[in-house]
Amino acid sequence: MERSGYVLEMHSISKSFPGVQALDDVTFRVEPGKVHALMGENGAGKSTLMKCLFGIYTPDSGTILQDGREVRFQSALDALHSGISMIHQELQPEYNLTVMENLWMGRLPRKGFVVDYRKMYQDTVEVLDRLKLDFDPRALVKTLSVSKIQLIEIAKAVSNDARVIIMDEPTSSLTETEVEYLFGIIRDLKQKGIAIIYISHKMDEILRISDSVSIMRDGKMIGTWPTGELTVDTIISRMVGRELSEYFPPKTNVPGEVRLRVEDYTSIHANSFRHVSFELRRGEILGVAGLVGAQRTELVEGIFGIRARSAGRLYLDGKEIRIRRPTDAIAHKIALLTEDRKRSGIFPVLSVGENIYLRQYRSASRCGVINYRRCNAIAREGVERLRVKTPSLKTQINNLSGGNQQKALLARWLLTEPEILILDEPTRGIDVGAKYEIYTIISQLAAAGKSIIMISSEMGELLGMADRILVMCDGRKTGELERRDFNEEAIMQLATQFE
Repeated sequence: MERSGYVLEMHSISKSFPGVQALDDVTFRVEPGKVHALMGENGAGKSTLMKCLFGIYTPDSGTILQDGREVRFQSALDALHSGISMIHQELQPEYNLTVMENLWMGRLPRKGFVVDYRKMYQDTVEVLDRLKLDFDPRALVKTLSVSKIQLIEIAKAVSNDARVIIMDEPTSSLTETEVEYLFGIIRDLKQKGIAIIYISHKMDEILRISDSVSIMRDGKMIGTWPTGELTVDTIISRMVGRELSEYFPPKTNVPGEVRLRVEDYTSIHANSFRHVSFELRRGEILGVAGLVGAQRTELVEGIFGIRARSAGRLYLDGKEIRIRRPTDAIAHKIALLTEDRKRSGIFPVLSVGENIYLRQYRSASRCGVINYRRCNAIAREGVERLRVKTPSLKTQINNLSGGNQQKALLARWLLTEPEILILDEPTRGIDVGAKYEIYTIISQLAAAGKSIIMISSEMGELLGMADRILVMCDGRKTGELERRDFNEEAIMQLATQFE
């Protein structure tokens, strides 16, 4: 067979699930030594296409060619052995193992019948040094931040000596400095002839790092263009099939009186949040900015009762309250949408309906017997209210797009009728169309008088959504900005104000 010049080709790939045509006659080609971006809204079929390539799913029809030869991968291990690595959108490490064990999982070096830990350590140091990553190979992954875990997943893919690396939202948890590290790695890989399939919703990244862009919509391939021919507006219009004249909904909320007052909140851990005080008003969206390590997540988890504190007081509507555990927070009408959907949000093996009505079993039970008809009615209300796209309530939530998983989690919390919502990275890994839907929901909640604390690592998101921005650095509050004073430079100065 004559070689085509492509390192990878996928021809007429189709894949369906019960009630969903996920891929419809998709053709996709990748050249060696190039960064090929794959874009589309959540649910467009990007991740499904890559899972068909990586042996996680078996296509219903179509062929896959590698260097002009047809291949059929029965598992992810087959794809790895063939020189294809994948960094998944939802992180999938083994949290109770070390960095080096995660790096070489499935291919541990051995000396006879036992694992050669000395060689594993040396090989790990070599890979981390090559990528300029300063990690302890023996550290347990569960002790690391989400951003560091993401970098370990990237190191794992690079260590496999792959000829094709699929990066699905690789920068979703990285700081700007870490993103630059990654881009440097990608440039080195390109020079070695390695092809990168780069999936991201971050337009500026796509325009900076990619050579070409393929766009999918509703399971179909819309087309492929050289990156130089595209702009943010053309990418968005081709992704969603319509023009998005505004990235954020108009602000209709009017902040009122103080609802929540946080005074001198300090963690029991010396290197965490300390002496943080702020107020949250009725109908207000309070943005929280800061770099990775600023302890923003730790602070809101302390407020919610997940993390212990050594000092500090909380006042709700002027009266002091005590929150020692999450059930206390929920009783006070406070909700927390966590940063990591996979690890502490969804229950992946349960259905969409079960994930939504999870907290409603007690109210839907009588004499210890659960009324599933009532539960399903509750879940259906949540699906309709937040427009969760799902074939049915019985669909396993793991089969939904990231945006629809996030809306299902938000539906779960809204059923508790909270007055204060803490949203930690609510649009992480979500496409521009789904982001707008989440933004609209948040804006409507604020307009209805709900008080919102919104942590985000995306500067534009905070500038577009927040009424005030609280900035943290190294566990401390370093400043607050009113909307009239918003600008990126001022936020970055406060976010890097180390002691």
